[in-house]
Amino acid sequence: MAREPMPAVNLPVGLLVPSALREVPQEVSNPFDDLDIDVVGNGDIDGLSIDPATGASVLEIGDGSVIIDLEPPSVDQERGGAANHDANLAEYIETSELARIAEDLLLGIQQDDQSRTEWLETRAQGIRLLGLKLENPKNSTDSSTAVEGQSTVRHPLLLEAVLRFQANARGELLPAAGPIKVSDMIQETTSNDDLSEALEDDLNYYLTTVASEYYPDTDRLLLFVGFGGCGFKKVYNCPIRRRPVSESVDAKDLIVSDAATDLRNSRRFTHQITMKPSTLKRMQIAGAYRDIALSTPNPVTQNPVDLEIASTQGIDPNSKFTEENRDYTIYECYAELNIRGFEDKENGKSTGLALPYRVAIDKDSRQILEIRRNWNEDDERKLAKINFVKYPFVPGFGFYDIGLLQILGNTTNGLTAAWREMLDAGMFANFPGFLYSKLAGRQNTNDFRVPPGGGVGLETNGMPIGQAVMPLPYKDISPSFAAFIDKVGETGQRVGGTAEINIAEGRQDAPVGTTLALIEQATKIMDAVHKRLHAAQAEEFQLLKECFRENPESFIRSVKGKLDWNEERFLQALNDASIVPQADPNTPSHMHRLMKAMALKQLQGASPQLYNGRAVDERVLHMLGFEDAQTLFNPANMQAPPNPMLAAKGAELALKAKDQAMKAANDQAELRLKQQDLAGRRQDQQAKAAAEAAELQIKQQMQVRESQDQAADRQSRERIAAMGLVSDLVDHPGEQDLAAEAAATYGAKP
Repeated sequence: MAREPMPAVNLPVGLLVPSALREVPQEVSNPFDDLDIDVVGNGDIDGLSIDPATGASVLEIGDGSVIIDLEPPSVDQERGGAANHDANLAEYIETSELARIAEDLLLGIQQDDQSRTEWLETRAQGIRLLGLKLENPKNSTDSSTAVEGQSTVRHPLLLEAVLRFQANARGELLPAAGPIKVSDMIQETTSNDDLSEALEDDLNYYLTTVASEYYPDTDRLLLFVGFGGCGFKKVYNCPIRRRPVSESVDAKDLIVSDAATDLRNSRRFTHQITMKPSTLKRMQIAGAYRDIALSTPNPVTQNPVDLEIASTQGIDPNSKFTEENRDYTIYECYAELNIRGFEDKENGKSTGLALPYRVAIDKDSRQILEIRRNWNEDDERKLAKINFVKYPFVPGFGFYDIGLLQILGNTTNGLTAAWREMLDAGMFANFPGFLYSKLAGRQNTNDFRVPPGGGVGLETNGMPIGQAVMPLPYKDISPSFAAFIDKVGETGQRVGGTAEINIAEGRQDAPVGTTLALIEQATKIMDAVHKRLHAAQAEEFQLLKECFRENPESFIRSVKGKLDWNEERFLQALNDASIVPQADPNTPSHMHRLMKAMALKQLQGASPQLYNGRAVDERVLHMLGFEDAQTLFNPANMQAPPNPMLAAKGAELALKAKDQAMKAANDQAELRLKQQDLAGRRQDQQAKAAAEAAELQIKQQMQVRESQDQAADRQSRERIAAMGLVSDLVDHPGEQDLAAEAAATYGAKP
């Protein structure tokens, strides 16, 4: 018989028990103590079995009774799908653990935000230096000045540098046809080339038409990069738009500790998101966030940068909004956590390793909306994924890089002060104040304003008016001070990359190589910045490629190009092709491109026989931005009407060519005669050498024959002498043996 159900309690994650045992008093530490059930480490229960025929769970209890559950929950049902790698773990973590994680992260985020207070103040001051807000001249009632009508003009050095950089970077990184180029095919075949071209066209169509926010958002990013030193791109699959999104993130909205040098080495970084209530509700409906009730958002506390931006735009940052119109502040924090119930384990034992997670927290209610694993499912090392791309201007000493604000800020401040002093000096020199004698001050007023061509009466009490009134000795600026200000401005322009480049001025025949070298030297800083932006954009496209690989249906659904895409073909194209920026990392500006085109044309003109003139002209027109260069040429079967001057020039050239041909023929005939003479001489030398060789051979034969005769004569004399010796020995008794030996040696008979 089964027991009565008891009040519900949260059970350990992964524990599989019958439904009758999932309700126990909350004050009981172990819900199975009174049932004599042992719970082992892997979640199994002694005495629990599953009937293979019906799928029911059978639990034998110590007192002999049996509990049968005809519809036992599976592990996935019990954990609510938490085993899924992309699951929102906040749905399955205990409330107390969620509260602990939220408090720890919010405290760390607050400390990270406080560590960059001075950086935010500098950024706010830089926005004021841009001079985008209209300011009226100050009067004597302002606490900041005691001078009536003091000027408030700001020098545009910083603004000019930022705008020039943004315009130049936009022209290179965001071409009209699209920013993506597909290259580096693994197998260079016709079908793969067609697939590569279709992929390039459709990806560019996606970024220019489907993701219509990409171009204006990137343009805004480039303003952040040039002004503040860095900007960020966040590349992810948006659950609301159901497609990959690459959106810019201002550096002020990315909270990173001052001790970090980059995102990958940071122990924690947070994207601060201002989200309207309807967007938050859509995220909950889409399943991205937990569907829980949140408290009403508190009034937003603006940081110095937000206050300055609002002031520049003419918006009151302290305007009172109703509770329904307040936006939520969501902290999307990327951190390493050791979550109870989801510990990292190896061989069944916890390693104590903190794993990377993405946690979304509502700042005001301090509620966690999302906790998701932030590593690839097939990554055994469980390294954090980084879906942010940093666009740097000049790498700095810490995490936040150096921008034109840091490079030109102090110079702009100095030039602004100088401009104001020059304007005020000119005003006071033209309209000076004055001192007057008290005897001449018996007037109804001492405020004298004399209009042009008019006059004002003044009682001088009999004194000469020149003695009764003395103008203050205001002086205009000196020429040396004006020259110094111009020098400071030129230095700032040169450092900021906005200086006018006067190269080969007044010369039409300046060598292209020299001109290119001068341009490169003058734009060295911007060239380095362009290379950094090119590398960052390449990294962004790789993240975008990974998003498409995870969600290929979003591309197939959105793009209807020349090719009929399906998932298999699209993934094959992504795997085989390399997606890189369309921009040239070695050409930071259109001016460089023009000079390269001029150099190419000049080389073709110097050696026309080495180049294809039409191909060179097509390349030059393409570099100049003409995409329809083919339409600018005459058709192959049509010829332009003859030009008499050109015909005469052609005849002259033909005559010169004929003379050159005759000269070449004469040279060849002379060369042929010389070759024949040389061949005859060579034959004579060979015949003479052969005769000398024959004569030498005859001499050698005669010498051999003479040697043979001499040897035969010598042998004959030796034989005769031996015969005489043998006959002498034979005549002497006892010498017969010696005679026989001599006869055997020389072949003489005894």
